[in-house]
Amino acid sequence: MKTALTIAGSDCSGGAGIQADLKTFSAHGVFGMSVIVSVVAENTARVLQIQDITPEMIAAQIDAVFEDIPPHAVKIGMLSTPECMRVVAEKLQQYRPENVVIDPVMYAKNGCPLMDPSAVGTLIREVLPLADVLTPNIPEAEQITGMKIASLEDARQAAAAICRMGCRSVLVKGGHALGDAEDSLFDGTQFYSFRETRIDTKNTHGTGCTLSSAIAANLARGMDVPAAVASAKEYVTTAIRHALPLGKGCGPTHHFYALYQKSGLS
Repeated sequence: MKTALTIAGSDCSGGAGIQADLKTFSAHGVFGMSVIVSVVAENTARVLQIQDITPEMIAAQIDAVFEDIPPHAVKIGMLSTPECMRVVAEKLQQYRPENVVIDPVMYAKNGCPLMDPSAVGTLIREVLPLADVLTPNIPEAEQITGMKIASLEDARQAAAAICRMGCRSVLVKGGHALGDAEDSLFDGTQFYSFRETRIDTKNTHGTGCTLSSAIAANLARGMDVPAAVASAKEYVTTAIRHALPLGKGCGPTHHFYALYQKSGLS
């Protein structure tokens, strides 16, 4: 069985973060493992509190995984502080995993910050160059590049600019734009577009986590980057289309919709 590791923050309400990543890995038939870098007390409506794990404990978790079950892909999500970023970067350089997908999480779906604003420079210098695939949304891409993104061409220019920072490929997600949800992938030489009809729902909690984890799972299973992104885009669109109306805010997506349909579960 193929394996994947998520290095990210937790979400006690189950819709995003580590919990969403592990559900997504399972939905793709990939054995999931986790390294928790922050414990986040959040729900569909708000973030109540964040407690960061010490760099020493983050390093020990990563060592525990790699010395026993080396993953075929690594997904990295929320990294809240420079210290956290540095230890994760050091361990990636030590173990050299073959597929690294980085989702540069800066804000929760409700707008609450999940990254110390002063840490963006460390993210750009030390973490981004380690990405085989980087998956920023439009606000994150604007923060990384200093550009204003108001069109598909802007998104492509941002993807190319971020790629020059050291990433092998960059997927700028179009979920914050108007019209259809169109994502732009640049692999260093070629642009690809992935478009789906926008779904009218507020229940999109954890979509970024889910998409990046699906890409990582597909890479672990041997897909190339464009195919992995295309399949992940289809998967997350289905999860949003059948999102669960749970909670008082932005409800979670349905990670197991296709599996439930096949098994006759509602």
